[in-house]
Amino acid sequence: MQKIILVTGATGKVGQAFLKRFLQDERFRDWKGRALCHNRTLPATDRLEVVRGSIARREDVAMAMDGVTHVLHLATVKETPDEIMDVAVKGMFLLLEECRVNPTFQQFLLVGGDAGMGHFVYPHPIPVTETQKHSAYQGCYALSKVLEEVMLEQYYIQYDLNGACLRAPWIMEKDDFKYTQSFGGDVFGGPCWRDLVGAEKADEYVRTGAVPVMLDANHDPILRNFVHVEDLVSAILSALDHPKARQQTFNICMDEPVNYRIVGDYLHKTRNLPTVDIITPFHATWLDNAKARFLLGWKPEYDTAKLIDAAWDYKRSPDDPRIIWYPG
Repeated sequence: MQKIILVTGATGKVGQAFLKRFLQDERFRDWKGRALCHNRTLPATDRLEVVRGSIARREDVAMAMDGVTHVLHLATVKETPDEIMDVAVKGMFLLLEECRVNPTFQQFLLVGGDAGMGHFVYPHPIPVTETQKHSAYQGCYALSKVLEEVMLEQYYIQYDLNGACLRAPWIMEKDDFKYTQSFGGDVFGGPCWRDLVGAEKADEYVRTGAVPVMLDANHDPILRNFVHVEDLVSAILSALDHPKARQQTFNICMDEPVNYRIVGDYLHKTRNLPTVDIITPFHATWLDNAKARFLLGWKPEYDTAKLIDAAWDYKRSPDDPRIIWYPG
């Protein structure tokens, strides 16, 4: 039987990176891909079919699922209450329902997020494993991550669905990590350092290239989890059709979280950049990836030094504008 993987969110950061490597991987040379596109689209090829439609419309999902054997669900939105339930709840429900009744269906892969574990908003006195209770922070995005994971788990129980959740923290590519450290208006995601120090100081830090060192209330450096998009894609490819991935959740992240003090010291040593200590209400957190390494044989290539160097060394060409897929 021809294996076909349907990818939602195919035009985003992870979707594009996945499709590129999937179509080049010899292991999947006999497979085909199908991208369900809504606002943006991709060029079709002999191995990639592109269908247009909304994940929140049953007829569109049914059309996209015709003959599909595998699903990679990447479609998401951030803090947009008017859209999030259509994508995260209704959209995923429709996908799962089609998987349940589809005679060709074999595996459902969900890319979740550590937002459902509370990220660095709540204190985590021990490493965060896949068995920790869900704990969304305020806002609709973190709630959506919890609802997605719970819905998938219930389909395991109700229908013995074959699926897996790859739970990722903040996903980096190209120069993303550099812009997470910016005191300017071009900062990627949060916290917004400019708001924390004030405009006058922020402008001076932009001028000097200063690097923020995020501290907790006890003045200890924050530990925060990241994953490079290439490592996440490697994990997805590892889990795809893997028998040990069946009905499992995996933390997909760096072996050790980023320590903001180490980041500042490294950039000062290697690039002579000054650092600025900033006390915040956030907490250190350590996402444990041992399960994915043990069951899937996966391991990340990016550590803190490689993440920093890749971001600061990245040079954009004129046809490679910086795109923020969502605020972070």
